[in-house]
Amino acid sequence: MFYRPEDGHGLPHNPFNALITPRPIAWVSTKDEKGVANLAPYSFFNGTAYVPPQVMFASTGIKADQDGTKDTVANIRASGVFCINVVEAAMMDAMNVSTTGFDKDVDEFERAGLTAAECETIDCPRLENAPASMECIVTQIVQIEGEANFVVHGRVTGIHMREDCLKDGIFDVTTFRPLARLGYRDYSIVDNTFTLARPDD
Repeated sequence: MFYRPEDGHGLPHNPFNALITPRPIAWVSTKDEKGVANLAPYSFFNGTAYVPPQVMFASTGIKADQDGTKDTVANIRASGVFCINVVEAAMMDAMNVSTTGFDKDVDEFERAGLTAAECETIDCPRLENAPASMECIVTQIVQIEGEANFVVHGRVTGIHMREDCLKDGIFDVTTFRPLARLGYRDYSIVDNTFTLARPDD
């Protein structure tokens, strides 16, 4: 099968997201100018550099109570900071609650039954007891082609790692089983890994 996106795919559901899998989930925490905390998952997310450590995530779509974007991007524009929290399998239900399009004055930590903690290097909440959290200062917000499509880039200024996730000096993802996004409404859990040496190691 071949299709041009502008012509449509003719399938019952858009296959695009299913082609880019699995995707890590950035559970992005921010707060607005009134101090209201926000927590929302984004699966167009990845690391972009080691030195200095940098990350990116993309936001698509609009909320009626924000100016041409969603709460997360609006909060980052105002504050210049955000925190990316890693999603473990045990938190999948809470993560799913935070996908709801709540009004901007709603605290998603409270709605999802989660506890916010203070970051160390930025004025922003983080998710208490997350396997890992990355405190970030925004370096640029790039508007890309299409309505309300924004890519947020940030430099990591502080990293929290839960002690039980460290095994023999390695951050071991099998201890918390990360949640990954697939296509449609499908997800996967990383519960096994293998090591593959490079030929020139």
